[in-house]
Amino acid sequence: MNNNIVWQDTKVTVSDRERHMKQEGRIIWFTGLSGSGKSTIAVELEKYLYQKGFFTYLLDGDNIRHGLNSELTFSPEDREENIRRIGEVACLFLDAGLITIASFISPYQKDRDRIREKAGKGRFIEVFVDCPLEVCEQRDVKGLYKMAREGKITDFTGISAPYEKPENPEIIVNSSMDTVNESVEKIFDYIQKKG
Repeated sequence: MNNNIVWQDTKVTVSDRERHMKQEGRIIWFTGLSGSGKSTIAVELEKYLYQKGFFTYLLDGDNIRHGLNSELTFSPEDREENIRRIGEVACLFLDAGLITIASFISPYQKDRDRIREKAGKGRFIEVFVDCPLEVCEQRDVKGLYKMAREGKITDFTGISAPYEKPENPEIIVNSSMDTVNESVEKIFDYIQKKG
């Protein structure tokens, strides 16, 4: 790191922002296989929180790869860099006092743990969207699993690249059994109980 680069403190603190918005910032991090329902649930959760008066922002895997991370591939190294950058953005939004909803496969435990540590105690809520691989494949409107099985896509999570299930997520939703609304309510109940 360059020694001439110093963090610039501001006169408005995260506590100031949270008081102003009447909420505490959080990162709600969705992880799970492609097709598990992460984005579907995340979109509905953001709408639900917004309707209840919370200040939110949704970071979605495909959307981020259109701009900020457009040059990254799906190699293990680029996947790690993708999640590192997203984690940095999510922590900036956390500092702004927002409830940041992040929906990313994020296959590696160490990458998710790094963001949890940076966010600080109680500020990172990991939501594991559990769904059997065969159900994810049935839901695959893009045909990605089929192409991965045919060898046309390499480094595809769950087929030719690993997915490390969360070791101790705060919330587990089973999208093959629970409806989207049930999943959203489960997450909201957890958030309310934790303040």
